[in-house]
Amino acid sequence: MGARVMEDAKAGHEKDGRAVQTIRTCVAVAGGGPAGMMLGLLLARSGIDVVVVEKHGDFLRDFRGDTIHPSTLELMEQLGFIDEFLSLPHTRAPRLNAVIGGERVTIADFSRLPVRHRFIAFMPQWDFLNFIVGKAGQYENFRLLMNAPVTGLIEKDGRVGGLTVETPEDVIEIAADLVVGADGRNSIVREAAGLEVQRFGIPTEVLWLRLSKQPDDPAETMGHAGSRQGFVMINRGDYWQCGYVVRKGFFADIKLEGIEAFRDRVAEICPFPRERLDEIKSWDDVHLLTVRIDRLKRWWKPGLICIGDAAHAMSPVGGVGVNLAIQDAVAAANILVPVLVSGRAIRDDDLAAIEKRRSFPTKATQFLQRMMRIGRKKGQEERAEKPKGPPAFVRAIIRFPLLSHLTGRLVGLGFRREKIETP
Repeated sequence: MGARVMEDAKAGHEKDGRAVQTIRTCVAVAGGGPAGMMLGLLLARSGIDVVVVEKHGDFLRDFRGDTIHPSTLELMEQLGFIDEFLSLPHTRAPRLNAVIGGERVTIADFSRLPVRHRFIAFMPQWDFLNFIVGKAGQYENFRLLMNAPVTGLIEKDGRVGGLTVETPEDVIEIAADLVVGADGRNSIVREAAGLEVQRFGIPTEVLWLRLSKQPDDPAETMGHAGSRQGFVMINRGDYWQCGYVVRKGFFADIKLEGIEAFRDRVAEICPFPRERLDEIKSWDDVHLLTVRIDRLKRWWKPGLICIGDAAHAMSPVGGVGVNLAIQDAVAAANILVPVLVSGRAIRDDDLAAIEKRRSFPTKATQFLQRMMRIGRKKGQEERAEKPKGPPAFVRAIIRFPLLSHLTGRLVGLGFRREKIETP
């Protein structure tokens, strides 16, 4: 089963006046993000036929998860890619720092991690994905369809048996032994599958923007906590990727005040000179991210499983979402490849085993992200009269600086680090 070469697209019936092409493969992956592409690579290198479908025509999305944690760098090492991978343009953060109440605090220190690469690499996600595509494309049993949004699932007798996608040219039905939903926090696959989502209310949003980098600027990625707002600076080499944290729903009020008033707001907490903020020309330069923490109550149904953000959306705190998604992909490959290579059909207990393997790190990480807000009372957000203090975990690190090594391990490696066990 696993080693056969996938069938090329063949003309079939018509749908809405358009010819429907059909493809037969072993695994169909919806979503060409970090989880989907990593799983596609691992399956292909083990001889499994895999089709990855991506709704966009390229990977050029701004303000996506661009953090490559030590856990992911270790996987690149395992695959033999690390030197080539780190030759791509990137910046490095051996620790994550913040300025809180004028005091500099190391929130996470990676210097004592039991790995070779003790830093977070900041790399445009499109460079990471194009790198993985290049490696996966060396296998004839790997296929990537771009400009191919998923429009539905193929189901029969309560079991998922494939995907329907539409490209600018064709409607394509992809028949598969397994469908993997890796299509992000707004997953079409999980919605079509009717999988139930458990949501946790997070009363914040992040306004992402770019600011130029000047020679006298600090060299490191860091955060600034003001009396009412948070501001994050990520060193992207020739510019700063900045995040201005506001309470949920407040962006609409900010826009009513006008772009000049917004620049003034940011200037209150941003460490750069006020004139630097004139680079924010219009609201087109401000990108809203609604912070969301959720997870599926069950990640699978017969013939289908979700991984990555499709299974669990994370807060951007620590940039852990991308790396958890990649860990999901590794765990899925470790469990699926022996089954597929043996020729045995995928059973429900195989899918349940993937969820069981990744459920603890998901829940533990989300618990920590939610706990990070302890110490901030409800209603003590943007319009509060009194300044709000830092969360309890930050106060603990200020009091006991060695805790930064523990947070460095949790952020850098996570709760259950996966190793590639597939050939």
